[in-house]
Amino acid sequence: MIIEKHEDPYFKSCSSHSHVRKNWLGSIVFPFSALLQQSEFSDQTDVLERAQIFKKTCKTMFPNRRITTTVFNSEGIQILVTRYIKALNPPQQLLDVFLHDSNATLDLIARFVSLIPIVPDILDENDGFDIWMTSERCISLAVGNKEEHAILLCNFFLYFGKKALVLLGTSMLEGPVAYVLTQETDEFLLWNPLTGQCHKQFDPFCPLQSVDCLFDDGNVWFNIQQNSTPMAVHFDYSKESFWKQLLPKNFQGTKAHTIQPEEIIYCETNKSMIEDLKNRIERTLKCKMMEWRPKQPTLWNRQCTYILRKILPKLELGTGSFVSSEEESEFERLLQFYLVTGFPIQMPYTDVQSIIDAVYQTGIHSSEFPQTEFALAVYIHPYPNNVLSVWVYLVSLARHQ
Repeated sequence: MIIEKHEDPYFKSCSSHSHVRKNWLGSIVFPFSALLQQSEFSDQTDVLERAQIFKKTCKTMFPNRRITTTVFNSEGIQILVTRYIKALNPPQQLLDVFLHDSNATLDLIARFVSLIPIVPDILDENDGFDIWMTSERCISLAVGNKEEHAILLCNFFLYFGKKALVLLGTSMLEGPVAYVLTQETDEFLLWNPLTGQCHKQFDPFCPLQSVDCLFDDGNVWFNIQQNSTPMAVHFDYSKESFWKQLLPKNFQGTKAHTIQPEEIIYCETNKSMIEDLKNRIERTLKCKMMEWRPKQPTLWNRQCTYILRKILPKLELGTGSFVSSEEESEFERLLQFYLVTGFPIQMPYTDVQSIIDAVYQTGIHSSEFPQTEFALAVYIHPYPNNVLSVWVYLVSLARHQ
């Protein structure tokens, strides 16, 4: 409010005869989605509307095939899935392992991604309310859903200059899945980010049943081929008779601004914490073994345990021979006296109970041979950001009659 001060003789000699007083009237709060409807956001709104229409059209053509065009980010804003794709640096620790073998490095990076614990999808993707984290957030929390694992692996591959896309489809083992498709010189490779396994397109053992949708940093393609099995699919997504694309080639601003960071900063995993965790898991499993055998004594074979502890670290990187000549001869001596049964279990670390459950399900503890002995070894291989690979080797040793 402007207040006139003519009546005050003090202000008569001043050039200004009024002053401003502010009175608080109230406030209004409106959702961010309302902003998107304003003219200055019309381009973004047009793309989101196009994405919804595209999805409905695709679902009409093939109702059982998966198609995702937009998701919500961690701030609750609806964006195109293409904005999640960007070349990002893997941990330097992984790049230094196989300096002169790029294929081995790619396999190791795929393994690293597979060791990040997975969270199940709470929401149905068909309801349009998927929420995806950035790759940086996925790394910092050391957890992610299927799509976030695939995006992370895809972004790592792009860092190496690979031609990589995220593939949405269905697996006979896992149901709805997200894979990474890489294009090599003369073939296409299908990478499962939850297992780290790589399959060639015509591999009969590939569990992928249906190839439904592809996306990279610039577009989304829906598979409109009648047969969607990997062996039958033509992966040339430039052919409009095979793939229906979301954005036309002449579309302005096709590559929307990425929501990924410029680079990912990694932290080193605490080695002493790993040693404490390993010892705790080993003690817990030994106690559980005795609980599961209440009517029989549980005897531990120290010689076999010693051998297993030397073998486990070699299994993680799979370098060279798993068993040295010294270990092999020690095993042979054991086999002269015992029937040895057992195998190593490998899993990403989430909690101790998951490891207990996995060991219990092997049933090795239930041996009823008289005077059965057991050997147990635990090894944890640390990766950056507290991503851990847990190995448990449990065997039973029954004396030859």
